[in-house]
Amino acid sequence: MTVFKTSRRNFFAHKGRMALSAVAVMLSVAFVCGTLVFTDTMNTTFDKLFATTSSDVTVSPKAASTDDTPQSGRPESLPASLIDRTEKADGVKSAEGAVSSMNVTVVNSDNKNVGASNGAPTIAGNWTKNDLRSMEITSGHAPRGPTEAMVDADTADKHHLKMGDELRTIAVTGDFKAKIVGIATFKVTNPGAAIVYYDTATAQRELLGSTGRFTQINVTAAAGVTHTQLKANVSTVLTGSDEALKVQTQKELSDENQEGIGEFMNVIKYAMLGFAGIAFLVGIFLIINTFSMLVAQRTREIGLMRAIGSSRKQVNRSVLVEALFLGIVGSVLGVAAGVGIAIGLMKLMSAAGMHLSTADLTVKTVTPVIGLVLGVVVTVLAAYLPARRAGKVSPMAALRDAGTPADGKAGWIRGLIGLVLTGSGVAALFTAAGADKASDGALMLGAGVVLSLIGFVIIGPLLAGGVVRALSVVLLRAFGPVGRLAERNALRNPRRTGATGAALMIGLALVACLSVVGSSMVASATEELDKSVGTDFIIEGNQRIVPQAQKAIEDTPGMAHVTSYKMVEAKLTSPDGKTEDGDVTAADPTYASDLRRETIAGDLSAAYGKNAMSVGSLYAKKHGVQVGDTVTVAFKGGQSAKLKVAAITDDDTALDKGSRYLNVTTLEQYVPADKMPPNDMMFATAKDGQEKTAYTALKKSLDPYPQYQVRDQTDYKQQLKDQIGQLLNMVYGLLALAIIVAVLGVVNTLALSVVERTREIGLMRAIGLSRRQMRRMIRLESVVIALFGALLGLGLGMGWGATAHRLLALEGLKVLDIPWPTIIGVFIGSAFVGLFAALVPAFRAGRMNVLNAIATD
Repeated sequence: MTVFKTSRRNFFAHKGRMALSAVAVMLSVAFVCGTLVFTDTMNTTFDKLFATTSSDVTVSPKAASTDDTPQSGRPESLPASLIDRTEKADGVKSAEGAVSSMNVTVVNSDNKNVGASNGAPTIAGNWTKNDLRSMEITSGHAPRGPTEAMVDADTADKHHLKMGDELRTIAVTGDFKAKIVGIATFKVTNPGAAIVYYDTATAQRELLGSTGRFTQINVTAAAGVTHTQLKANVSTVLTGSDEALKVQTQKELSDENQEGIGEFMNVIKYAMLGFAGIAFLVGIFLIINTFSMLVAQRTREIGLMRAIGSSRKQVNRSVLVEALFLGIVGSVLGVAAGVGIAIGLMKLMSAAGMHLSTADLTVKTVTPVIGLVLGVVVTVLAAYLPARRAGKVSPMAALRDAGTPADGKAGWIRGLIGLVLTGSGVAALFTAAGADKASDGALMLGAGVVLSLIGFVIIGPLLAGGVVRALSVVLLRAFGPVGRLAERNALRNPRRTGATGAALMIGLALVACLSVVGSSMVASATEELDKSVGTDFIIEGNQRIVPQAQKAIEDTPGMAHVTSYKMVEAKLTSPDGKTEDGDVTAADPTYASDLRRETIAGDLSAAYGKNAMSVGSLYAKKHGVQVGDTVTVAFKGGQSAKLKVAAITDDDTALDKGSRYLNVTTLEQYVPADKMPPNDMMFATAKDGQEKTAYTALKKSLDPYPQYQVRDQTDYKQQLKDQIGQLLNMVYGLLALAIIVAVLGVVNTLALSVVERTREIGLMRAIGLSRRQMRRMIRLESVVIALFGALLGLGLGMGWGATAHRLLALEGLKVLDIPWPTIIGVFIGSAFVGLFAALVPAFRAGRMNVLNAIATD
């Protein structure tokens, strides 16, 4: 009980000193809990949506998938005659056919896409009784003819649609127009999909290209009939059907839909938790530093406790109980802040077009438990070393000395361990860089990153002396005696300086590594584009190129040639008898000049001959394929073909690596027209001297189809740069959490250092040091600590990035590009971080009363 009271008194006596550490714990816990609450809420939203929109039992084509667009661009369908058979099953109250397609684009009268802009689908279909489960018509009426349509209220609000507005729907079967005659409102949260309804005949004709067919049958159970029993009854009456069908209960279909979303949500969740883990790691250094300094400042107090009978265990326990208080306070605040972060993320997603309602906010019992346990355990573990050090203080040494004596032997042992780990990490990185396969080197790269990071953290105090002195020569000596004082203060406790710098080092090492990787990817792809791409224009979009858009491209004046490009799923059987799934690329022969691929055998132009193809060098090596061999290709939705290998392309490239080429006319021999896929993208080359006019004309030709973009090589390079830049910015945003915690660590270290040096500061002020000079000394000390961490982090990160690039080079990305402007900018920014972190401690030091400071014991 005495230990508990002492710990509680110390905790509240130094609550100001504990505040920043508590904030670090709070931020880390908040990010974890916020991530869990946000993803759980997303899952709850989709669970409700899928459960509400699914009928009691659903009958659909077996080939249909909830998260994949059919190869032909038309949804898989089944005959309407199956509805009559389904209705005869026992326990069926009603059965109705439904049409639904996600491979459409809907534009308004201004030719603007009214679909979702956040990656959510645009869904077109017919209005059914089953839709009344999740929606109600709040304006107008359901569509009754080929010129009428109804939209969901969210889409109408977002795009300012009103009754009577005309919509044009672009599908693979053609374009058609309809006027809005109704608006339907979701009864549950709509995460962002755009919904457009037509009458049944129009939906069948325009979306499926055939009347008398549906994409699914919605079955409603009679009173007292369970979904499972209804499924069994329906399956029985449909047994023997010529169609390959799947029959699912409401829960089974909902789970299938949720599975696709769940995979995406897991990626988000674990990525965000990974960054939360980095923040926790950085927070550990802050907590260790805080308790180490508090123990040092309370050395006399601890010595007195030991002198009056407190055991080492009691002293140790006293410090750990303080850490326990800190962990509990920080974790409780973190759990509450986590809910706030989740709500903020929901608002942010809503602003981006994905509607999430706070009514669905899901805080599972396990979430605050995880936050509390994680925060408390990490805090107590981080405080263990300072607590153990406090327990070792002898009464007499404490009463004689104001600080804890350094353990030189322990320091050398730590340094040796650090050097061993660093050497092991460097060796692992060199091994990874020399790997023959990227997959083999990835594991060694991960090991090298972890070992070198831990090693640098441990040897940080050893490095602090040399690095800080070098930085001081360049930066601090110009400030005269004040600069020298700042240097000596930074070197006074290398362990503290090393731990403070290490917190900043971790975040900046990851920033540097990702910057090198991202910049190298852009530079490599740009070089490959310059070397390999011979076409002038690339046309692609978020939907396969529909035939009417293809015709517009082909009819554009000023073109020397236009190339079709289709990817088809297939099963390939090599001459060694082994079969594997893969894709084949069907293109016009002009593609050989649009994308220049080097061959290691044969002639690529011959691969576009009748019943011929090419294979990549990796496939050829794996299966022993040579020019002249025959590969059996079973096309999805079509027949099998025996194709002669006319060329083997070199897969030592980043563009179209592993592709297998054949002529579009060859594909047409084996795949029927209704199963033939539209173009994934197209290429166009202008006549000599007409590049500018052709570019303008091509864009004008595609004005009616806003889902497609025309890019020349400059545009394409910029798009690639922007995409990687956006990804890196997202990662940097998440890493900002760790850097914020690291800044708090610098602030806390300086604040506690000022308290520790109170008497010293008073004496310096007494002998003539001005307040301005005092503040400058604290700021310079902060800057040099921040730059020390930045120097280590950036150097380490560039080493990681260079090693990662060696693995990317095995995938064809061969150019190593160090983004020096970014690296230099981050380094300079670190100096400003140091200045910012020193504001409050420097102000406090400058305001000290000289006589009171001198009188401090």
